[in-house]
Amino acid sequence: MQNNYYELTITLNDDFVEFIADFVANIAGSCVELGEGQIVVRSESDLTFVKEALVALAGTLGGSIETTYKIEEKENKDWIKSYQESIEPIEAGKFYIFPSWYEAKEGFINIKIDPALAFGSGHHATTFSCLGAISEHVKAEHSVIDVGCGSGILGLACKKLGASVALCDTDPVSVESCKENFKLNEESYDALWEGSIDKAKKRYDVVIANIIADVLKFIAKDLKAACEDGGLLILSGILDKKERLVTETYNDMTLISRIEKDEWVTLIYKNI
Repeated sequence: MQNNYYELTITLNDDFVEFIADFVANIAGSCVELGEGQIVVRSESDLTFVKEALVALAGTLGGSIETTYKIEEKENKDWIKSYQESIEPIEAGKFYIFPSWYEAKEGFINIKIDPALAFGSGHHATTFSCLGAISEHVKAEHSVIDVGCGSGILGLACKKLGASVALCDTDPVSVESCKENFKLNEESYDALWEGSIDKAKKRYDVVIANIIADVLKFIAKDLKAACEDGGLLILSGILDKKERLVTETYNDMTLISRIEKDEWVTLIYKNI
């Protein structure tokens, strides 16, 4: 263990803390601590690249998320072990999501994820709701694409059910994380690329996009085009205050289910 470590403190509107923490988890591979209106990232590597990635993300969202940053170098402690001890497995729908320092559980479909924090591992309300939706709606005969795949957990869940799975993410670090987690679970995907749904070369029975409302609106045309006639569109990452933005954008599809957990909403549409 090095003598020093880096600490990046991100201050932002509390509504966006969980979303930004999820993004940081996918790119940093570091320990992340959440507070009210604040995210603290710790790593033995310089975290400047995380700050730069967040600045770029804020730019793509049109400045809707205002953040400030502070990077400090501090004396090291065994915080990695303490962090691991704080992460517990979770049951979500048919699935049991657990880190590698736990054992699999009988009676569930087991997915092993070593998270940078409790996101991308089923603990976040949007991921938890998506896993419930997948448990109910995804079948072995389905073709599925996970848009903005992050850790790959949702695609892995579909694969464990026997579906054929494609995944994509605009973040190259997320693409690598997805590869590692499929390998960790001894599973394979049909396609994985860096980029978004506009690069899809076919249509899918189930299209999953756990992103945020503004992006769901921005890529709506491509998401709809990738969904087979009679197929399902599972949309998540939607703050309740942003729900109307999504429902107005997708009002040409049939809403068959709405899941609300905490202040987050997941919507399931059928392409009729």
